[in-house]
Amino acid sequence: MDLRREEIASGPVITGFAGRGFRVGERVFARGLLIDPGGVVDWDAPAEVGHLEPAMLGGLLDIDPAPEFLLLGTGLRLVQPPRDFVRTLEMRGMGVEAMDSRAAARAWGVLRQEERQIVGALLPL
Repeated sequence: MDLRREEIASGPVITGFAGRGFRVGERVFARGLLIDPGGVVDWDAPAEVGHLEPAMLGGLLDIDPAPEFLLLGTGLRLVQPPRDFVRTLEMRGMGVEAMDSRAAARAWGVLRQEERQIVGALLPL
């Protein structure tokens, strides 16, 4: 039997953790990151999930084609985002999947492997 490593769908891959941040290739995103199929940028994430507002996501929500949902990494542990934040994204036709940031980093790769059209906002660990 011949085993091969499958290639991930196009776009950035979170390859690990560094301190409280995330490693993507050779770069470390210590303050959090915003990620979509086309790229990744540093994110000066809010100190707490409860302070999260859609405007803090910049152009992440405006990519084309529109994302199915936002993968939200809430830090060291799962914290539910503000209901108004979720409602605003739902009104745009986008779901919100919240989980701790380590789980979100791992889920990003799995979901992109499935070629899901998603975006991510990960608060630091």
